[in-house]
Amino acid sequence: MTVVTVSAHSLYGLDNLPYGVYSVDGSAPRVATRLGDTVVDLAGLLGDEVFARPSLNAFMGQGYEKWVRVRAEIRDRLAQAVPDEVLFPLADVTLHLPVEVADYVDFYASEHHASNLGRLFRPENPDPLTPNWKHLPIGYHGRAGTIVVSGTGIVRPSGQRRAPSDDAPSFGPSTRLDIEAELGFIVGTGSALGEPIPVEEAERHLFGVVLFNDWSARDIQAWEYVPLGPNLGKSFASTIAPWVVPLLALQEAKVPAPQQHPQPLPYLAAEEPWGLDVDLEVAWNGEVVTRPPYREMYWSPAQMLAHLTVNGASTRTGDLFASGTISGPGKDTRGAFIELTWGGTEPVHVAGETRTFLEDGDEVVLTASAPGAGGSRIGFGEARGRILPATRG
Repeated sequence: MTVVTVSAHSLYGLDNLPYGVYSVDGSAPRVATRLGDTVVDLAGLLGDEVFARPSLNAFMGQGYEKWVRVRAEIRDRLAQAVPDEVLFPLADVTLHLPVEVADYVDFYASEHHASNLGRLFRPENPDPLTPNWKHLPIGYHGRAGTIVVSGTGIVRPSGQRRAPSDDAPSFGPSTRLDIEAELGFIVGTGSALGEPIPVEEAERHLFGVVLFNDWSARDIQAWEYVPLGPNLGKSFASTIAPWVVPLLALQEAKVPAPQQHPQPLPYLAAEEPWGLDVDLEVAWNGEVVTRPPYREMYWSPAQMLAHLTVNGASTRTGDLFASGTISGPGKDTRGAFIELTWGGTEPVHVAGETRTFLEDGDEVVLTASAPGAGGSRIGFGEARGRILPATRG
C-alpha cells in the first residue's frame, strides 16, 4: 500500500484529478486519473468495471450525479494509502485518445481573433467583424475522425491553393501551415433530437475540458472557404491533450463572462454568464511565443452549446466542440501564427531561426493552467504535435 504524495505546487493535485486513458507494457487501454506524476488505474481503485474500457464514454454517459459521486470517491481514496498495483509512473505509460469523439464542431468565439482576421482578410472594410458575429457564436462542423492525441505526428496537408497574384489555382503541399490554440469541451450526456439545451443546463451536459490545437492550412482555407466555410484546410488533423479536466474541477476558475453588446437573444442569455480563467502557453520549437488568455473569450461554453442545439440538433456522449482560436488584445496573446506574424509580413524569431508559418520538423506544444482551490493551479497536460513532410503533392 502507498500514499501518493504530491508537491503543493503540483498542477495535478487532489483539486484536479483529470481523466485519461492509458496502457502499460502492451496491455489493453483503461481509464485512469493522474495525481502528480502518478497514473492511477480507476477500475482497480474503485472496483468499477466502467473504467476497464478504452475510453471515457461509458462513464460519461452515466450522467452528472455519477460524475459528482465518483470525483468525491476518488478524492477520498487517494487521500489515504492505496494498493500498489493501481499505481504507475507517468513515464512508464502510453496515453491514448481519452474519448471516442462522436461529432465535432469548431466555433469562432474570440472577438480579438475574429477582429484580427477581419483586418487581415478584409482590410477595405471599416468593421472587421461580420454582421452576425455579435449575435451568435459562429461555428462549422469538422471531422471527428481526424482528432488525434498529443504526440501524434501531423502530416503536412496538400490541396488546392491560389495566391492573389495567381491566375489559376495550383495543387501542392500547404505553404502556410498554422495552429489555433483552443479549448475543447466534451459532452458527457447528450440530448434528444428536437430538444435544445438551455444555457442554464449546460453544466449538467458538459463533462470536461481539453487542450485543443486546430491545425490550419491557411492557403488551402483561403481558396476554399467562400461560400461554405472551412473544409480541407482544417479537416486533416486536430490535436487534443490526453487529460480531460472535469468541469467540476474548474469551479474556482469561473469568471464573469465579458459584457455583450448588443444583448444576445433570450436563448443565449444567462442570469450569471460565466467564462473560465485559463492561461495558455504556445511553445514553438521549445520557445514560448504567445500566452493566450481564455477569459477574454466573447462567447461562453454554455452559449456555444445552447446555440449548437437551438435548432433541435441532438448531441451524444463524446461530442466535442472547440472554442475557436483564443486570442487576447496584445500581440503576445495571439493564439494563431497568422495573427502573430500578421499574415506572414512580420516574421518571428524562434529558437534562433526566423519563422512565419510552420516548416517540416517544427514542433508546437500547447499547455495551460487555471486557478484551483486554496491558491493551487490546475494543469491540462499538453497538446503536442510535430510537422511531418507531405506524402503527396
